[in-house]
Amino acid sequence: MAATHSTRLLILGSGPAGLTAAIYGARAGMAPIVVQGIQPGGQLTITTDVENYPGFADVIQGPWLMEQMQKQAEHVGAKMEWDHIVEVDLTQRPFRMRGDGGAVYLGDALVIATGAQAKWLNLPSEERLKGKGVSACATCDGFFYRGKKVIVIGGGNTAVEEALYMTNHSHDVTLIHRRDSLRAEKILQDRLFAHANIKVMWNREVAEFIAAGEPEGLVAADLRDTQTGAIERIDLEGAFIAIGHSPATELFKDQLELDSDGYIPVIPGTSRTAIPGVFACGDVMDKVYRQAVTAAGTGCMAALDAEKFLAEADFEAAPARRLQEA
Repeated sequence: MAATHSTRLLILGSGPAGLTAAIYGARAGMAPIVVQGIQPGGQLTITTDVENYPGFADVIQGPWLMEQMQKQAEHVGAKMEWDHIVEVDLTQRPFRMRGDGGAVYLGDALVIATGAQAKWLNLPSEERLKGKGVSACATCDGFFYRGKKVIVIGGGNTAVEEALYMTNHSHDVTLIHRRDSLRAEKILQDRLFAHANIKVMWNREVAEFIAAGEPEGLVAADLRDTQTGAIERIDLEGAFIAIGHSPATELFKDQLELDSDGYIPVIPGTSRTAIPGVFACGDVMDKVYRQAVTAAGTGCMAALDAEKFLAEADFEAAPARRLQEA
């Protein structure tokens, strides 16, 4: 028979947001259960060098950082459950989730920290060179490409913003777009076109990334003309894929309000969603910053918001309990 797990605070997701919520929730005595999902530790487990997380003078490894966060959460009393959730019920409290093995998880409050995944080009060479010259986050990794020739791939706000950001590190930034016009807001386009260190290659898409050296690293890309099919090779040292992100909100589509991009809206300045007792943190609600440190910050907010919610719920229920006891 499948097990049933009950807790005051149920947390779905185990990246920086979920584990920070677990740390704060455990210290507040809520005995949180963290359902880790199919990728325990989140996106940082596939990130190698991390140089921008506060508190570390040296470059650290993403998987190591997530291991330390999990150990800290367990040390203060959080419980980890590895499971893949296939069904949720947010229509009543306690909130209910079911794993693919049949286990049931009940929580008086729920923190959603399922994150978002960067969209990739799905090229074999791209997969092989992730972390070796190919990245999906200029803000995260741009510092490693100081003085190097880089490309940014995409045509929306994210791509233009990343190209502009990369000019802080590189004097040779090329935006690659498969069409002949950008989708980005006009003010961003104006800034892009006015920047002396950015050029745009229209009607191009990446056919293949080229590697060389020992250890292997990105050295060039073959670009396909989307109108003629002709292939052109350009030398480069860094490539940033900026074609959007997909928030992991499929489970909540019919039960929780989502915005037009699939992210979970929260009340500004809080982690509260449209359903009392349900909170969202990290990249599943943040389409702007998408950093480990901001995810951790919103995880802290979610735990504190949940603690306040549960305290108020207990206070309101106290008179009814006293009448029953009498």
